[in-house]
Amino acid sequence: MAEYISITASEPEEDILGLAIECFNSGGVVIYPTDTIYAMGCSLNKPQAIEKMARIKGIRADKAVFSLIFHDFASIANYTQPGNTAIYKLMKRCLPGAFTFILNANASISRLMNTRRKTVGVRIPGNPITLKLVEILGCPIVSTSLHDEDEIVKFPTDPMDIFNHYEDKVDMLIDGGFGHNEESTIIDCTSGEPLLVRQGAGIL
Repeated sequence: MAEYISITASEPEEDILGLAIECFNSGGVVIYPTDTIYAMGCSLNKPQAIEKMARIKGIRADKAVFSLIFHDFASIANYTQPGNTAIYKLMKRCLPGAFTFILNANASISRLMNTRRKTVGVRIPGNPITLKLVEILGCPIVSTSLHDEDEIVKFPTDPMDIFNHYEDKVDMLIDGGFGHNEESTIIDCTSGEPLLVRQGAGIL
């Protein structure tokens, strides 16, 4: 059964964060809060955890469209191809925030994520818990959104309800308070010109 931990959203406690880092480093799959909806994630350095996350989603890992969570721009540059100045300025203006930018991936992505995809979605969420987790972990979190079976609600927001649904599937849930019910805004930057793919919580 998954472990349930609670963290103060505004000032995440380091000892509790340490429990989550241990779970990530041991190959665990963790449900955690972001600045939009709750997400499920694992360490990019743990391929078996990526496989497990794909199984939970009911898809093949090499077909999965997972995003990467970062805590700064320097880290993004390690996994993506260089973009133009206009794209960089747009990302600097929007991040941290409720945006996902689709960028051209470099060779490390296909190797680490066991995929032939040439692009990758990147996020720097405006959430202190998420940012601190990625910073301490020292590598990106492979992430996917949680969807609710209710077509009207779309996304689960109550951490305890989420835990009850996933407790036998994941290894840990981090309760950072109630989540939101709107996904991030997606902008495709792979052609050199930003293209709005999905309007979400992030406002340009």
